[in-house]
Amino acid sequence: MRQVILDTETTGIDPKQGHRIIEIGCVEMIGRKLTKRHFHVYINPDREVEEEAFRVHGISNEYLADKPRFHEIAQEFFEFIKGAELIIHNAPFDIGFMDHEFARVGGYPKTAEVCGVFDSLVYARKKHPGQKNNLDILCRRYGIDNSHRELHGALLDAEILADVYLLMTGGQTSLGLANNSDSDSKQEGELGEIRRFSPDRPALKIIRANENELKVHEERLDLIDKKSGQSLWRIKH
Repeated sequence: MRQVILDTETTGIDPKQGHRIIEIGCVEMIGRKLTKRHFHVYINPDREVEEEAFRVHGISNEYLADKPRFHEIAQEFFEFIKGAELIIHNAPFDIGFMDHEFARVGGYPKTAEVCGVFDSLVYARKKHPGQKNNLDILCRRYGIDNSHRELHGALLDAEILADVYLLMTGGQTSLGLANNSDSDSKQEGELGEIRRFSPDRPALKIIRANENELKVHEERLDLIDKKSGQSLWRIKH
């Protein structure tokens, strides 16, 4: 499956009020592996960035003045996402802006008509009910270093979300060792989904240790016995 992890930055919170996309960041993943292909662009919105939005992403009107308009990058962006499953944190926000921008250009279908959409925020809320699930919290929960993320940026956030998505949907789950300060109730020993294998699957091949490996093993146990007393592997139950 081809997946595209996507994030946008905007001039404000509502395209119906005339707000526009000013940055798009995407990274490609195939078979749950990042391919190093990405799409990243800043966009001149032909309007001012609201002060509240600027405090979030730090992208100024002056910086965007010489950047391309959306219609100039629309086809390249559309070709990059077409046919992929989009992984987006709070998908309705980004999809709403994307559909608004494509509609302004004209001739493009709704995003959901050509892409699958996986909302990682909805998934996180189901997996961690009653807890905060923004990107910073999820990074702490899954042990992802995002110390370089002082401000929001579309490409950086897409790269971080890729790490979060992989751990949240298939990596090791939290064992309650992280400092989950976002909730009073910590979920210790949290388990992931159970994977059931077919009873008709081929028998697993048993590989036994050879004489040299057994000798090295015994030498290691001797060392453990010497350092800390009898090892657990030699205790008879």
